[in-house]
Amino acid sequence: MLTYLLFLIIAASAFSTLHADVSIDCGSSELFSSDDYSIGWVGDDSYIQHGESVQLRSSKPIYEPMATLRVFTDRKKSCYNIDSAKGSKVLVRAYFFYGNYDGKSSPPSFDLHFDGNHWTTVETLSDQLVFYEVVYVTKTDTISVCVAQTAPNMFPFISAIEVRDLDSKMYADLDLNRALMLRRRVAYGTKAIIRSTDDVYDRIWVPAVNADGFTVLTSAELFTEVGIDDSPPSAVFQNAFAADSTSTSIRLGTNLPATEVPVYMNMYFSEVSVLDSTEIRSFELRINGKSSSKPFIPVYAKAGEMVLTNETASSSTNFTLAATSDSTLPPLINALEVFTVSDELTDGTNSDDVDGLVALQREFDVLGDWGGDPCLPAPYSWDWINCTSGSTPRVTALYLGSFGLSGLLPDFSSMTSLEIIDLHNNTLIGSIPEFLGSLPNLKQLNLASNGFSGPVPSSISKNKKLKLVVTNNPDLCTSGKSCKTASGVDTSGYDGSSSSGKKKSKLPVILGTTVPVFVLFWVIAGVCAVLHHKRKSAAIAAGNAVQAGGNKPYGNPQAAQMQMAANNNNTAQNMVHDFMVNVQVQEPVDQNNQQNLNEEGNS
Repeated sequence: MLTYLLFLIIAASAFSTLHADVSIDCGSSELFSSDDYSIGWVGDDSYIQHGESVQLRSSKPIYEPMATLRVFTDRKKSCYNIDSAKGSKVLVRAYFFYGNYDGKSSPPSFDLHFDGNHWTTVETLSDQLVFYEVVYVTKTDTISVCVAQTAPNMFPFISAIEVRDLDSKMYADLDLNRALMLRRRVAYGTKAIIRSTDDVYDRIWVPAVNADGFTVLTSAELFTEVGIDDSPPSAVFQNAFAADSTSTSIRLGTNLPATEVPVYMNMYFSEVSVLDSTEIRSFELRINGKSSSKPFIPVYAKAGEMVLTNETASSSTNFTLAATSDSTLPPLINALEVFTVSDELTDGTNSDDVDGLVALQREFDVLGDWGGDPCLPAPYSWDWINCTSGSTPRVTALYLGSFGLSGLLPDFSSMTSLEIIDLHNNTLIGSIPEFLGSLPNLKQLNLASNGFSGPVPSSISKNKKLKLVVTNNPDLCTSGKSCKTASGVDTSGYDGSSSSGKKKSKLPVILGTTVPVFVLFWVIAGVCAVLHHKRKSAAIAAGNAVQAGGNKPYGNPQAAQMQMAANNNNTAQNMVHDFMVNVQVQEPVDQNNQQNLNEEGNS
């Protein structure tokens, strides 16, 4: 319980200060706190709904967030979408621990993407954790992390994702249209990983391997003042590597690829001891033996930094720190970050097309789990669309046949580059939207085997360039202005321009025919009633004359008259009703309308 409460406090604090901060344990549905680094983890249920969750079984201890993973076997690209603020500078990290989860002892290789950009090719290892990290400024309010299959039977998976908000001043020399891909981040002389408990931005500082036998120095000061914008944690300045003499240089391991790429390097320094007046530590950065910086003199208990940008390098490039001619002490270094610089980041799929796809996803739950950029990076577009090539692609086709779509079609008229729309074999209902006929580039529209009803909009039916398929929509009117649907409902009285389908009333015709007849009937009925009354009165009088025991000479003539009126009223109502029915049946038939009905019946 104490651990759980601690996690809630940490999570609440993190989310209140760093909006996008989240740690996702992929394949898990648990909420827990990592005792190793006091990081609050959440399961991935709310981020993705497809893929298979796998629990690793191992005789060796596994860092808890790596004990589960999610593997994807059904799509060429699978994505996590994470909310962020547009224009935020973020650090995104993705973890992969194979752990022989499938029993094949065959670690897969696949691609990793972020926000529609190619990130890297993931090379997993049998029993070692690998992770990749990118720093960039977001262009939208959503961060996407995607894995994509690149070879048969090499199914992509992911173990964990972390997102951290950075201060806008950090890595200030970064072009806002590019990203930094981490190659190495080390702390020299430390014995343990430094991260969240010491670094508020949760960068992972790995202990450097002392393969060259450098001297490990430890600061006499417990706290180092850090006043530089890149905000390295004070903990990385507690130790340093130093060469053993001024004639010995420190070669920096960079983990760069074999081919030359643009690089971005941050080197951090702090003097670890108080020097006397006769001592001086001064050194410079050399690239392939050539001086590439001004002399640098570290200050005791105060952080300093050297930043290298606008440089291309590879694994064969030689980066060294060498003492200057006036230095009495050898060079030292406390920490190092090495990044490669990406190509220019994409702006993503055309925003009008994205808006249309979002409308479809909001209306149909079955589409909601498709994430990441719809078209990018090529060729990893969503399985049910086609896109143009280019830095800002357009969506040209929707292939949603037999996709289980149910309900009304939303408005996606912003997708003006659509050439093909295939929606056959779903359970879509309602009238066919007018906007489909206004899409300027639409060539094929397949709406077969649905539940559309009402007339086909004239903008669609009269479009000679459009191949339209609407078969097997029983309640759809396809024969023009007036027709009957296959279910027998007469739509000839419906206004084809109105989606509400209000029927035109025939009441004036009925009233105009029946009112004169009704008046004439009551005139005749009145005459008959008078004559009948005289005969009836005579009959009653005769009856009373012969009726025995009668206490009144004329019985109750008022009651007899009321009964007669009631009988006459019922007769009149029945006659009028029959006449109105006859009038409707005998109404002249519109020959054009009849022709349409016959055509519809034969279609």
